[in-house]
Amino acid sequence: MFVTRFAPSPTGGLHKGHAFSAMLAHDAARAAGGRFLLRIEDTDFTRCRTEHEVAILEDLAWLGLTRDGPVRRQSQHRADYDAALAQLREMGVLYRCFRTRKELMALAGVAPQAGDPIDARAFAGGPPDPADEAERLAAGQPFAWRLSLSAAAAHLGGFDHLDWIEEGEDPGRHTARPEALGDMVLGRKDIGAGYVIASVIDDAAQGVSHVIRGVDLVETTSVQRVLQALLGLPTPVYRHHRLLLAPDGKRLSKRDRAETLAALRDRGVTPADLRQELFG
Repeated sequence: MFVTRFAPSPTGGLHKGHAFSAMLAHDAARAAGGRFLLRIEDTDFTRCRTEHEVAILEDLAWLGLTRDGPVRRQSQHRADYDAALAQLREMGVLYRCFRTRKELMALAGVAPQAGDPIDARAFAGGPPDPADEAERLAAGQPFAWRLSLSAAAAHLGGFDHLDWIEEGEDPGRHTARPEALGDMVLGRKDIGAGYVIASVIDDAAQGVSHVIRGVDLVETTSVQRVLQALLGLPTPVYRHHRLLLAPDGKRLSKRDRAETLAALRDRGVTPADLRQELFG
């Protein structure tokens, strides 16, 4: 059965880009006689808010998008993600990284800006020296769990045999190239597992057959394909769609305060108006 999902994070209001992605997934599921699931990706409890989840449900109802089954909230499945991280640690493909955001940006040769995310490409190191690691652990320093691509490649016999079917902007069979993102963070001492591994576990648990999301996550798919192989999980078909851009050419984002769907409603835009604008 065709099963897809819309998986927003409750860290702010949804905008047109979210609506576009949700509509694509919903319409694809209905056209295939399949299921459209809603998942709330709230692993980062430091940024997620209940009021934003409520707003997401209101936005989807306004758009006329009906979901199948109950909402899955990642905050209710932390034990599943912790178990996956533990399995990867036992395989020897994770290591602790104690570098701060400032240190990582310095390695990348750029000046950190307030609110900017850490680019995984900034990290090209590896596991810390055992003595240094023991000292930092004893001092209670925070750390991130990173996926060691070199260890993962050794465990899997390389990555060239890992692929997925892409039906989106660049259709065909794609081969995993996780090196583009370096040793990605999969979890942190303070907040536990993050999006990259949690979504892999969730897709498998929910029987998702097709992942429909923005083209900005194509590179992340390579890392997730590696995780699927390491954990023995199925690989969905992927459809990465184009991104909606703001007048300045940047992609719409919460960080740049893109106009929310709630604001559109307030100024009289209807769901039909929005659909016409997005799909013509």
